[in-house]
Formats: sequence, structure tokens, C-alpha cells
Amino acid sequence: MRMIFPSAGPELDDLALAETYAYPRERWLRANMVTSADGAAYVDGRSSGLSSDGDMRIFGVLRALADVVLVGAGTARTEEYKPARSRAGLASLRAGRPATATIALVSRALDLDLSSPLFSDAPPDARTVVITCAASPADARADVAKQADVIVAGEENVDLRQGLDALAARGLGRVLCEGGPHLLGQIAADGLLDELSVSLSPTLAGPGAGRIIAGPESPARRMTLAQALAEDSFLFCRYLAK
Repeated sequence: MRMIFPSAGPELDDLALAETYAYPRERWLRANMVTSADGAAYVDGRSSGLSSDGDMRIFGVLRALADVVLVGAGTARTEEYKPARSRAGLASLRAGRPATATIALVSRALDLDLSSPLFSDAPPDARTVVITCAASPADARADVAKQADVIVAGEENVDLRQGLDALAARGLGRVLCEGGPHLLGQIAADGLLDELSVSLSPTLAGPGAGRIIAGPESPARRMTLAQALAEDSFLFCRYLAK
């Protein structure tokens, strides 16, 4: 994998790759998504159909850099999320922090499988967090609180700004959002997105698949290309919010 913008460079090892994706400050929300060349967010219902070894390599580096991985409950269910795993070659990036990033689910309904590894296998120092709202079922909140840390943010719907403030208060300010499209849509609509990391897959997915962003209408926003990497016909771009 090589840098092609803002200047061409040599092959990047994992630590050099991590340096190119370093968080610029302690409070920062980065989204990482993959999309086909014709704009699809998935193939056969899952993003893995668009991925590559390089994409998964960046995925691992970004998780190692993050304090917390933010994901919608539906995406976590579809993609069969588990706790983040430690990577020996990237251990130095976690110095002074737990060995893995915390996973934080966003869910209003709290229709969660509490027996799944995401809850049962999470390490004590990176216990799964569930961000919900006051209108969520009280009995479900009580059940979730037995298996995860619960943040109540907002009344009728999840207030992501409040949720992010609560994560930052726990020392989890460097956020990596992995979707899905509705969560990313809400983040964009609320003006919370600092950076979009997108892997452009050389795939024509065809009609039917949704895009990487969905949900409420929001004004179009110009972003600035900060860097672009290339490998095996894939492009890996970082865009910064203006």
C-alpha cells in the first residue's frame, strides 16, 4: 500500500500506516466505510463483499488508534460484531490505554442479543457500552445494564451529541464510527462528523444496494481530501469536514 496524495511515497508498514491516520486531537469523530465504484454500501447485505486485504488492514489500524468504536445496533447484528481484538504488531499504539478499543452500540429499541460474544466476551477494561434514550424500554435497559455499560442520551430519541460527550467523559474521545448508513446519516445531519475514511472498491454492485449514508435529509457538505492511498485497484481516502 502506497501514498499517492498529497505526494507519492514508498510502501507503508503498519506503524507508518498508523502515522498517516493519527488522530489530530483527543476529541475527534472519524467514520470508516467501504463503498463500491457505483456507490453501494454492501453486496448481498454485508460490507465484506466489497472489502479487501488492504481494507481490512486499515480497519485494524483504525481500531488500534481509536478509544471507542461506535456502531449502530442493526449493523452490529448483521455484521456479527465481537469485541475488538488486540494485534501484537500494533500494541504500541495502545500504550497507556486498554489493549483494545471499547465497542459502543447505539440502540433505541434495545433489541439486543445479550448472550452474543460482543457482551459475554468483552474484557473488563473495555466493557461494551450501549447508548440509548429515556424512551427505551425500562426493563430492557435494566437487562442490558447487567451485561454492558448503559448511557442514556436524549429523551424520545438518542441524542448523539450527548452520547459522545458521555463517552468523552469516560476518556473515550477518539471515536471511530463504523456505521451503518443510518447512524452515519444521523451523525452527518447533526454536524458531528470530523473525518470520513472511505475505501473505494473496484466493484460494480449494481442496482438495489443502499449508499453509505441514509436517514434524515441534510444539506450537502463539501469535504477536503487529506490523503489517498492505493493498493490492488482500491483507493483509500481521508476526507476532512470543512
